Amino acid sequence: MQGKIALEEHFTLPETRNEMSRFSLPGTGEDLKRRLTDLHDIRLGEMDKFGIELAIQSFNAPGVQAVPNVDNAIELAQRANDTLAEEVAKRPDRFAGFAALPLQDPDAACIELTRCIKELGFKGALVNGFTSKGDMETVIYYDLPEYRPFWASVQELGMPLYLHPRNPIQSRLQSYEGHPWLEHSPWAFAMETALHTLRLLGSGVFDDYPDVQLIIGHLGERIPYDLWRLDHRIKKSPQGIPAKKSMRDYMQSNVHLTTSGNFHDPTLHCAMTEIGADRIMFSVDYPFETTADAATWFDVSDISEADRLQIGRNNAVNLFKLDLT
Repeated sequence: MQGKIALEEHFTLPETRNEMSRFSLPGTGEDLKRRLTDLHDIRLGEMDKFGIELAIQSFNAPGVQAVPNVDNAIELAQRANDTLAEEVAKRPDRFAGFAALPLQDPDAACIELTRCIKELGFKGALVNGFTSKGDMETVIYYDLPEYRPFWASVQELGMPLYLHPRNPIQSRLQSYEGHPWLEHSPWAFAMETALHTLRLLGSGVFDDYPDVQLIIGHLGERIPYDLWRLDHRIKKSPQGIPAKKSMRDYMQSNVHLTTSGNFHDPTLHCAMTEIGADRIMFSVDYPFETTADAATWFDVSDISEADRLQIGRNNAVNLFKLDLT
């Protein structure tokens, strides 16, 4: 399929390239570092080859969320956003940006989000999971009351927020001890992001700000598969849940999924059945996944051509208010 739009695609600054030692195959760590700092060479060439018209870029995880000093987090977010804006300006026909946000300070995050959307022309924000503040063992989720003004700002600006994974902090990794292959993207990313998403849904954030749109990747971080049971058990034992609606209601009105890093027909079919084809968008998760794997799977996946066009392009055009000719 030509004209696809991708939106979980990552870059980093040369001085903040993450440690890639867990990628054990020879050469993969260095290759990732090279691809993370490149936008206009390898990345653009693969987009051309595999039919991706536009890719929305975001600052790589854990990014600003793992900077416990507030002033340093604000400075890094501004620098990452300015750098991305400069790169997007070179090829605005092929690239767009998501804002990195210093959620260590909700007020500063609102200011930076407003700047990025109104001045830099970004299409929303991508936040790399929970935020650390003060020290690296602090975990701050965005359902807390002090983040209500931030969600009000997201709603007012009218652009979505992508909740991207990060690994749990060290003190919460006991259940993974001796099994490092379950950390990060194979399992821990999904569990952490699903929990954060469900906290937001259950907290009443989307009752207070019903127009806010949240995006999660990897075809829903396992949530669609267990959505019926989740609502079934909460209904039997609500235990004071603040949310006024079911989890399914919020997933179908306030949450969008992407195909990033989950290139499997049965999983896609489940997400389409539970959430709806109108709330799913194509993505790669570049460079941690290959453009070839994502695109060659999606282009022949077992769905109708109408759904392929909707998921591959039209849903993103509508959500991000894109003017593509």
